[in-house]
Amino acid sequence: MKLISTFGDFLPMLLAAFVAAALLSLVLTPLVRRVAIRLGNIDQPDARRVNAAPIPRGGGVAVAIAFLVVAIGGIAINSQTGTVPVPLSLQPSELFALLAGGAVATVLGVLDDTFQLRARWQLLGQLALAAFAVAAGIVINDLNNPFGPGQIELGGMYAVGFSMLWIVGMINSINFIDGLDGLSSGIALIAAATLGLISLTTAVGQPFIGILCFALAGSLLGFLRWNFHPASIFIGTSGVMFVGYTLAVLSILGTAKVAVALLVLGVPILDTFWIIVRRLAAGRSPFTPDRGHIHHRLLDMGLSHSQTVLVIYAICLGLAVLSLVLSGSGQVAAFLGLAVLFGFGLFLLTRGDSGEALEAETYEEPAPPKG
Repeated sequence: MKLISTFGDFLPMLLAAFVAAALLSLVLTPLVRRVAIRLGNIDQPDARRVNAAPIPRGGGVAVAIAFLVVAIGGIAINSQTGTVPVPLSLQPSELFALLAGGAVATVLGVLDDTFQLRARWQLLGQLALAAFAVAAGIVINDLNNPFGPGQIELGGMYAVGFSMLWIVGMINSINFIDGLDGLSSGIALIAAATLGLISLTTAVGQPFIGILCFALAGSLLGFLRWNFHPASIFIGTSGVMFVGYTLAVLSILGTAKVAVALLVLGVPILDTFWIIVRRLAAGRSPFTPDRGHIHHRLLDMGLSHSQTVLVIYAICLGLAVLSLVLSGSGQVAAFLGLAVLFGFGLFLLTRGDSGEALEAETYEEPAPPKG
């Protein structure tokens, strides 16, 4: 990994975006918490959840506002100063889809935090968001080939279908891993910072995208102060929808960094995949809530709440480093290898499962986001 030669020229604006977003999120989160309490957006403890006391949800609103304010402000300043070059491949419609789509995603999440929408309506909203992004030109046209040199070219409906699957899948991966204090927000922070760093390397060379990534990382860091165990507020569906959508779009913009995101977010992506496989194999809806996630398994092994979160952080950090030192095809190959190891590890952890982890609820809806 080699940073672009002009990295020092962009460092002040990058740091300003990161710090401003972090401070804004830090200040906004307690205010959002008060509003959530007034609205009654509270997660009550039960047998499946790990919180022992009622905790307000909806902290993702603070994350979204912090990112959007800093991103829009930074774009406005840069348009006047021309400090950071905008990639030629980045169209205004794509930038609009990133910001407007993130705002809409947050609103949809707030509706779920408030009214507890059924899973079908959440999925419909996710598909609409993905369709909006694709219509604006945010499309994955090629993928790194893990089995040889070159690219796997996608075209037409294949590119559209894969792009929509990527966006919807990213949102649900963040949702499914969101089961412990600070877990999803910390993983997203690692992913955003990694995408930002890879954007500043000679292999990608997109400092403008890198600054947006670090603005997202900063907004997540400020929120994490209130969200890490013991959390005083959960990120909620508002945060899940916003963070999942924004990460998915940022990984596509300019030179696609999908392979990097695939590897860095390998834990939530593969946890989601194997959980869905297990639920379908057991004849259950893929949205049936249970205690079969990797973080639940680590808790069952005797790790504390904070230890479990830190172990998963460490795995994600290791994958982030791996994504920075491997080539594009190596990143995809590493993800495929991780998928096999992850599945084998879950098999060992669940060999003696008596079925309690997959005991279904009386309804088939995704669990309300926790962290």
